[in-house]
Amino acid sequence: MGTDEKKVYMLLKSVIFHYHGLDDDERENLEQTATQLNAKEELNWANKFIAEDYLTSFERAREYLNEYISDYPKPKRIEYIHMVWEANNLKGFVTELEVAAMVKLASDWRVQDELKKVILSNVS
Repeated sequence: MGTDEKKVYMLLKSVIFHYHGLDDDERENLEQTATQLNAKEELNWANKFIAEDYLTSFERAREYLNEYISDYPKPKRIEYIHMVWEANNLKGFVTELEVAAMVKLASDWRVQDELKKVILSNVS
């Protein structure tokens, strides 16, 4: 995974976690992910990106992510949206705000049906 893809991955995960307010478990998950991917610099970059203007961070991240992810092959876009769902679900639930953010991204990336399947598979 190259630097740009690590940035995308860490920003995507970070901005969804920050969407409702980052808790300790999520912070730890981000740190673990950064360690696993050798992406500490990219996590620091994502944190600075979000801190630059917390209130607009999701929309700015959405624009940034769309520059990269919307051109990824569909299986890769599905993998990213699924990764975010699973990361959020680690705490045992996904908030409405997090789902709303993921729905917006899935719509941008044209993988809404796949996200619905992921959600429904976790509801039953």
